[in-house]
Amino acid sequence: MTTASGNPHVRGRNAAPRRVLVTGGASGFGRHIAETLQRAGDDVAVVDIDQTHVDAVRAELGVFAFVADVRDRGQVQATVAAAAVELGGIDALVVSAGVFQMGPLDEITEEQWDLVLDVNLKGAFLTAQACAPHLRASGRGRIILIGSDCGKRGFAGQAAYVASKFGLNGLGEALAAELAGDRVTVNTLCPVGCPTTGMGQEVVDRKVAANHRSADQIVAAAAATNPVGRNATEGDITNAVRFLLADTADFLTGLSLDIDGGAHLGSVPGLVP
Repeated sequence: MTTASGNPHVRGRNAAPRRVLVTGGASGFGRHIAETLQRAGDDVAVVDIDQTHVDAVRAELGVFAFVADVRDRGQVQATVAAAAVELGGIDALVVSAGVFQMGPLDEITEEQWDLVLDVNLKGAFLTAQACAPHLRASGRGRIILIGSDCGKRGFAGQAAYVASKFGLNGLGEALAAELAGDRVTVNTLCPVGCPTTGMGQEVVDRKVAANHRSADQIVAAAAATNPVGRNATEGDITNAVRFLLADTADFLTGLSLDIDGGAHLGSVPGLVP
C-alpha cells in the first residue's frame, strides 16, 4: 500500500512503534509525554537529573530511566549509548529538560544565566548531537524540542529564559536543515504557560507575590485573556508531540509551532472586545 507520503511501508499512525528518548522525562511535560507514548505502544527511555524522580518514573511507568546532567557531554553520550542499547536504537528524541529563572535584569547573577542557558540550550545541543547517528540510522528520525512562547516574544523579568528559548528555535532550524537529507525532521513546540506543571506553578507563585492576588485568580485571569478561553494542559503539548512523531508528518521540519490557544494572535489597539 502506497500512501500520500510516498512511503509504501506507512500504515496508520506509524509503521512500527517508535523508540523514543525523552530528556527531562521524569516530571512536567516530559513525564506526561513519556507516559502517553509508552501507553500508546512506543518504547520509551527517559533521562532526568533527579534520582528520586527517575526511580519513581521507572517504577510507575515501566520505562527505561537514566540519571544524567544534560549539561555534561560525557554523561549525555554515555546515557544516549545506554538508551540505544536498551531500546535497540533510537528513532526519536524529545528534549524536555529545562529550568526557569525569573527576576529583574539587575538581579540576574552570572550563575543563574549560565544555568538556564546551559540546561535549556546547551543541553538540547549535546543531546541532539549524541542522538544524531542513531536518528540517521533509523531512517525516520525525529527531534522535537520543547520550547516556549518565550521563544517567540520577549517578556520582562525573564531575560535568561527568553534568550534560551529563542536560541532553541534557532537550533531547531539549523538542525532541521542539516539533518533533512538523512530523513530526520526537527521541530520545536512553543507552548504558552501551563499552570499544572512545576514550572508553571513557579510562575503562578511569582505572580501571586507580585500582584497580591490568589493563585486561582491568577490562573483564571490567564485563561480569560487567552482567545480560546482556557490555559494550556500537558495533554495539549503531548498531542502535538504525537502528531509530529507520526510517519504521516515526515514532510514537516524546521517548524516552531505555537501551542497557545491563539495567544500569539494580534489585537486591534484601542478596540475592547
